[in-house]
Amino acid sequence: MIRSPAGAPKPPANIPTILFGAFDRHNFGDLLFPHVVAAMLDDENPVFAGLVDADLRRFGGHAVSAIAPLAAAWGERPVNIIHVGGEILTCGAWHAAVMLLPPQQAHEAITRLDARPREALEWAQRRLGTRALAPYCLPKGLFSGAAHVIFNAVGGTELGQCDAALRAEVLANLHAAEEVGVRDRETLAQLAAAGVPARLVPDPAVMVAALFGERIARHARAGEIAQIRAAFPQGYLAVQFSADFGDDATLDAIAAGLERSARSSGHGVALFRAGAAPWHDDRACYARLVARLPATPVRILESLDIWDICALIAASQGYCGSSLHGRIVAMAFALPRLNLLHPAAPGRPGKQTAFAATWEPPEVRATVAVDELAGGIANALNANPERLRHTARELVEQYRSEFDAIRQRLE
Repeated sequence: MIRSPAGAPKPPANIPTILFGAFDRHNFGDLLFPHVVAAMLDDENPVFAGLVDADLRRFGGHAVSAIAPLAAAWGERPVNIIHVGGEILTCGAWHAAVMLLPPQQAHEAITRLDARPREALEWAQRRLGTRALAPYCLPKGLFSGAAHVIFNAVGGTELGQCDAALRAEVLANLHAAEEVGVRDRETLAQLAAAGVPARLVPDPAVMVAALFGERIARHARAGEIAQIRAAFPQGYLAVQFSADFGDDATLDAIAAGLERSARSSGHGVALFRAGAAPWHDDRACYARLVARLPATPVRILESLDIWDICALIAASQGYCGSSLHGRIVAMAFALPRLNLLHPAAPGRPGKQTAFAATWEPPEVRATVAVDELAGGIANALNANPERLRHTARELVEQYRSEFDAIRQRLE
């Protein structure tokens, strides 16, 4: 792609589409979204943009351009902007900026600024080149010639608990957009109460089996995934949890539940990271868990490639973990799934609970506490296979139908 002196891609002569989102860092779901949206648009040359320049192709992602210099270079040329998805409505500038840092720099920034919110915000805004409080939620005026601004299946389950100024900024940007799709009824209700019209749209990741099934199958037949499959002739559970589950008591509870589950089901445990960005998953926590499972067959997937992760889940007996998109990819492949509830989780519904309440059959459990893990896994594994297949088909049909609204906006 030809680049301007400032480093931003030069816009083509026709009205292009910018796919914008948090796929400028390593997070499983965020990296999947632009693949799905580009495939649904059948667009061979979209522009992939985030908050910073980043190259995630080694993980199966994209080469990403920073949105601020991109907007400056674009001038008044018309452009279509699609927010590709994710829990972007509640992501503040401080958290966004830290998650885009290498781990050591993130640790230093958190140590220095986490207890000083005003300085932290100023630092984050300088780093990202924007005064936005919620920088993954773009205002219509950022590109002066913007033809359409669209939000595709975004989430904001805790928008009501956000700082008032951030919430006001987000609502103003949503009011100005041509199309707003949200992925759960909790977010939909909050926007409706604020007078923002929105559509209910399944998360884009429900499409991975339908759109990329063969690609994922190729990954399942090679490399680490093939080795893990061979190591577990009786099958395995795909298991993941974020670093905040890493205290000793929580790891003890998870280990006890997985050990009981493996003993009763005969399945092994395959651990994977759904995100390597700061505040996501930590391999060291997995190593500490493995040390607590001396009698349980367990492997850690080293690969961070999103297609390897999809293949690990698709070839499993089911998924259990804290990642919403671990759950959704399991849904797409009609597999048992269960989200882990953090011991310190608040009473209000998180994004995992909100999504499950919106799209899962009533008999499919959303979450399980760590000290009830074995029973929760047993219950999930007993799910009716045809009911799981029916849900997967329904979600694909629903997403295709709702995505038509985006296509119509771009025509």
